[in-house]
Amino acid sequence: MKPKITLKNIAKEFDVSISTVSKSLKNSHEISIDLKQKIQEYAKKHHYKPNSLAVRLQNQQTKTIGVVLPNIVHHFFSTVIQGIEEVTNQRGYNVMICLSNESYEKEVLNIEMFTSGSVDGLIVSISKETQKKNDYSHFNDLIEDDFPIVMFDRVNDKFECDKVIIDDVSGSINATNHLIEIGCKKIALITTPKHITVGTLRRRGYVKAIQNHGQEVDIDLIVEVDERENIKEQIEDLFDNETPDGIFAVNEVYAVSAMNVARERGFKIPEDISIIGFTDGPLSRLALPPLTTVVQHGYSMGKKTAELLINRIESKEEFKPQKVVLSTNLKIRKSTKSL
Repeated sequence: MKPKITLKNIAKEFDVSISTVSKSLKNSHEISIDLKQKIQEYAKKHHYKPNSLAVRLQNQQTKTIGVVLPNIVHHFFSTVIQGIEEVTNQRGYNVMICLSNESYEKEVLNIEMFTSGSVDGLIVSISKETQKKNDYSHFNDLIEDDFPIVMFDRVNDKFECDKVIIDDVSGSINATNHLIEIGCKKIALITTPKHITVGTLRRRGYVKAIQNHGQEVDIDLIVEVDERENIKEQIEDLFDNETPDGIFAVNEVYAVSAMNVARERGFKIPEDISIIGFTDGPLSRLALPPLTTVVQHGYSMGKKTAELLINRIESKEEFKPQKVVLSTNLKIRKSTKSL
């Protein structure tokens, strides 16, 4: 898709400020007739269309923020919503929530709908398909137009916007260290494909912990789960090729699936295999035995994203993007052997 021309592009072409371009397109008397005519002709030739957000009346606000989530299947995203709503309610804002369902096209449509003037700012966690396509053009215009946006959990560091993430690497190091400390020798990793940022970061922590203990990473013990296929069957392939005595899974769905496969193969948990997941949701607490897990504090993440966004919307000062990294902790339950 051909990229849209922006005020910034036109300003660069004529070596003037964005404000000058904006005034020229509005036929302001402050700009010379000759320059106005040139800018207007250039904009028409290149099919410039003003961003609907930029033409809202100054200081007019909807007092509403939009939230685009990949899904709400995982408990983590529901806790993020709770944190967002607590802050927005306290500060007089409403929340509109849309799901991309991990679809690039749905994510684009959601963002276009929100930025048609219905919200003052956006909170977004990027879909898996967007990360796989590596196409972020729908965010480029927002950033160039200085539209308030906060990315969380799944982010892209190339964008100059606020971001809130979990310290995935540190959390994974702690989980893997725990398995090593209780005596596990063959620790498997059940993770996402490499284009998923959080999975990549958690893999990095797993690798770093193993290497820090002077061990080599066995790639045969790493399973990349494609969720379009049968998760259980992919984990069964691990047991067909290797018999791990420890498993670190990057989310609780993978962890509980691994527990089920292990039991079906006749292994006892944690006597034969110790298992750790990521995200302390209901599945972790209700699993048999209850799952040791990395707690990632989605509620705190939701509160922080909302605070950053509303502060940005209401601030009159020059914007300086922040990247907030939230710590995790390891919740020890009965799916891992006792120290």
